[in-house]
Amino acid sequence: MSDLASRPPESRAPMEPVRNPDVTLADLITVLLDKGTYLNVDLIISVADIPLIGVNLRATIAGMETMLEYGMMRDWDEKTRAWVRKSVARHFPLAEGEEIVAKMAGGHYQEDFAKTWRPGGLYLTNQRLVVFRRDPKEVLWEIDLAHIYALRLHDQRTIGSETRTRLLVETADGTTTMLSAAAPQRMRELIAQSRPMVKLPGAPATPDAETKSSTHAWALETRASGETWRGGSLKVDDDRLTWQAPLDARPAVNLAWEELTGIELVERKAPSGHNAVLYLTGENTAAYLAIAQPEQWLQTFRSKMPQHVDTKEGSDA
Repeated sequence: MSDLASRPPESRAPMEPVRNPDVTLADLITVLLDKGTYLNVDLIISVADIPLIGVNLRATIAGMETMLEYGMMRDWDEKTRAWVRKSVARHFPLAEGEEIVAKMAGGHYQEDFAKTWRPGGLYLTNQRLVVFRRDPKEVLWEIDLAHIYALRLHDQRTIGSETRTRLLVETADGTTTMLSAAAPQRMRELIAQSRPMVKLPGAPATPDAETKSSTHAWALETRASGETWRGGSLKVDDDRLTWQAPLDARPAVNLAWEELTGIELVERKAPSGHNAVLYLTGENTAAYLAIAQPEQWLQTFRSKMPQHVDTKEGSDA
């Protein structure tokens, strides 16, 4: 117990507000969302030295992601997600085991007897990519994610001389379908996370070319319901590696090279389609990363680690 806590309340120095003029409201909101704050306040309101009102306040304020990370409001989060899934399922035909991953305004360019745009909602599920019209209900176009071979972004001039980015979906038989989407780049990334084998023309192809940028990877997360793989972006530079999910405010894995105490390939079924994942250990953390070409990434990571750090193979030798 600290000396301050052990002293009776009347002997403590009164707290006074302080103000840092360099801190803005945006900085405060960022801290609240990212790290959060916990209030533990005992307040007594007195009039003429007579205590009239007592306030005992216990409050936690943080962004929802931070709250969930620390195990708070998880029941509310699960109920909300279930309500959204139920709400969507009322008008969108979901198959058994199918779940909505993303939904945005979009459309399908029909090139049959007439060439025209057919507007609707663009739905990405864990099984399909669908253009669906609610009124009247009709699936305008759909494709199984397993049949997508490549995704391209294409700038198109509209009749109004505007430039719109379209999403071109290619299948293995050479068929190309053009879709409109409110956020085509975002939809492309989400599909690539679900199907890492889908070609993304224009993206770097080898780990060496991506060393100073980023690539898609999965991190193993332990939840109350068990372990699950989450897709995200792995960034590597000369100082550190980070992994961050698209909706996270901060990286879930953030390790400087000198913080790594070990790295190895371990046998484990991965969403990347490989049977080996990278296992990284630091002084106070450990992480599993699933990634395409894990052997090449292992060599890339080892080349950036300080020489005094032993890898699994090195220690075994």
